[in-house]
Amino acid sequence: MEGNQPEIEEKIRKAASDKDQFVSSGLSGHLYIKIHPDEQHFWSPQLDLTFEQAEEHVIVRGLYGPKPTLWAIFFFGYVVLGILTVFVGMWGLTKWSLGMSSMVLWAIPIFAILAAILYFSAQAGQKLGAQQMFDIHHFYEETIGSKIQV
Repeated sequence: MEGNQPEIEEKIRKAASDKDQFVSSGLSGHLYIKIHPDEQHFWSPQLDLTFEQAEEHVIVRGLYGPKPTLWAIFFFGYVVLGILTVFVGMWGLTKWSLGMSSMVLWAIPIFAILAAILYFSAQAGQKLGAQQMFDIHHFYEETIGSKIQV
């Protein structure tokens, strides 16, 4: 993008403050565009922008996604289910190989069902936040005055 970094950042900040739907925050070189708190819900997305000044232009990188706490919930949910599956599997297979009752292995399909519930809730959340994602995307394109490749 042509221009210098502080001007582009300020242009985006000003455009966000002029709109009632968005708020912006961040430090120099890093900017978040979020949905206004009055319109936010659990699945509301945000745009995380980083700016890097090159010789005569600015490189802008963006990441659309949910709040980092929401990423963490799903990440740790999958990690916990994966670790439980491994340990219950080892314990159950050990008991089975020793000829003991290995009923604990029935927990593995339950963990798989819980992982599927996590997955489908994430998909449902993406659908609930889709319109706000499009709004942020179109706001950003409008502000910089050009189409961006997603």
